[in-house]
Amino acid sequence: MCLIYCAYEQHPDYPLILAGNRDEFYERPTAPAGYWQDHLDVLGGRDLEQGGTWLAINRRGRLATVTNYRSPDETKKDALSRGAIPAAFLTGETKPEQFIESLRPNRLRYNGYNLLIYDNQSLHYYGSVADLGRELQPGLYGLSNHLLDTPWPKVEEGKAAFAELLNAPRPEDLFALLGDTTIAADERLPDTGVGAEYARLLAPRYIRSPVYGTRASTVFHFHRDGRVRFEERRFEPGGEPAGGDVFTVQLTDLAGLPE
Repeated sequence: MCLIYCAYEQHPDYPLILAGNRDEFYERPTAPAGYWQDHLDVLGGRDLEQGGTWLAINRRGRLATVTNYRSPDETKKDALSRGAIPAAFLTGETKPEQFIESLRPNRLRYNGYNLLIYDNQSLHYYGSVADLGRELQPGLYGLSNHLLDTPWPKVEEGKAAFAELLNAPRPEDLFALLGDTTIAADERLPDTGVGAEYARLLAPRYIRSPVYGTRASTVFHFHRDGRVRFEERRFEPGGEPAGGDVFTVQLTDLAGLPE
């Protein structure tokens, strides 16, 4: 994922609402959202090149998603795949705090990343570049390719638009939010070492180009009764729609859900 908006305990019916875009090169082989054949309780998309995921849940209500940290001068060609990290959380039983602690010793073996993990009881963030991990309090959060809530235009403006939808967080409205192609003025764009032209390409919430762009938009609604609605919409080069799927999951482990 390269853009995530998350509302945690901001709605009486939904302890967690998450909306995000996965930006990636179109040539990278990818499986659409579905249940994994080697872990049948995990539901999400899958990177077929390395076997990891950018965003998925399991039937026990664990969710994990990862974004890259944009720092081209520090990119390692022999780094481990960041997609293995959310996959490890979803296929294990370690509590979020312990899982984050387990990441610290090997954090430099990966290129920079940000991780959000949820276990039906708490939401946690870890940023590998700053080696910063913490439990998040109820609130509205935005994450792109820097630290949590870094005030990039698409993070700040997207959070504001997200907040306006929270009284009635309909999937269609959340997908419209994710589909915004507005490019902020050059003087507002972050300088991350990619050059002005590429910075403009990466500036919108929804990215379109012939070789790289938003390949999937995803919206999650965690209901307090233990149901999760998960919708993924996929796109081809240039932003052409490429289908989508809707899943409703009844969680099998309701520990931690409010009464």
